[in-house]
Amino acid sequence: TSFTNSQSVFALGMATLRADATALSGKVTATADLGFGTRAEEFSYYESATKSTLAMVKQLFITYAFSKNVKLTTGKFATHVGYEVMDAPLNRNYSMSYMFTNGPFSHTGVKMDVTAGPVGFMVGVANFIDQTTSTTNTKTLIAQFSGGSKNGKLKAYLNYAGFFGAENGSNPLSLKSLSQLDLVVNATVTDKFGIGFNATTQSRQQVAGSLLPSGSWQGYALYLNLDPTPAIGLTLRSELISDSKIVYPSAFGAKSIFANTLSLNYKVGPFILIPELRFESAQSEIYTKNDGTSSKSTATALLAAVYKF
Repeated sequence: TSFTNSQSVFALGMATLRADATALSGKVTATADLGFGTRAEEFSYYESATKSTLAMVKQLFITYAFSKNVKLTTGKFATHVGYEVMDAPLNRNYSMSYMFTNGPFSHTGVKMDVTAGPVGFMVGVANFIDQTTSTTNTKTLIAQFSGGSKNGKLKAYLNYAGFFGAENGSNPLSLKSLSQLDLVVNATVTDKFGIGFNATTQSRQQVAGSLLPSGSWQGYALYLNLDPTPAIGLTLRSELISDSKIVYPSAFGAKSIFANTLSLNYKVGPFILIPELRFESAQSEIYTKNDGTSSKSTATALLAAVYKF
């Protein structure tokens, strides 16, 4: 499954080391966030392919605050797109959604954040999606509009990332343009129950003569989060992927995928034990059984251990 691509084995995920610093009475902040292991290599797949030491740099950025409401950030920072994030302790499911896996992971560039109470706006420009050291002059436009209720129980984020005008497809994806529009909504229903929702659509325009069609794929995910006690949390993620024109065959290989993931979070201090069950079905036979034959459905189980200090 996404970011747990193993079968009947023990595996290491990622060790993270993060340092934050401030200067000039808090006007300047800096973050160095390093990752070591399989997940870190998958996040920095461009750098991992060239064996660059930059593959271990998840984030490395400096922020200058013009005021408490206006901030400028430059460097490499995690993407704003999507419900899930790179660090396992901040996700309630250990395996990742298809939307997370096939959206951007990070951006290297500059962005400005403006906030006014519960409302916020961000706009920026960065290297080609996920590239720390760019191999193309195609740049990525990033933006976010956020809002919520005054009591903080309802929050919504409208996100964008994309590029356009690459007439000859001179970029690693050989696309003329790519645009992803993404919506995230979080609602706290009670102190023990919350709902998350993520919807995304990614449009891909091929260059003339491409064997793949232009079009878009969509994804929708509902997260039901229940915390009956401070030590126990349950999350059910139901995700639907639709790619009716097969515009992204290397990612999905089917016109539709329906995946359900149930995760238990058992917390003891800084330690989290996550037993997880995941059931998937697809429109076509994209899964492989133990005997090598193909199937339209699959079931997987994992046990993850996470420690944060």
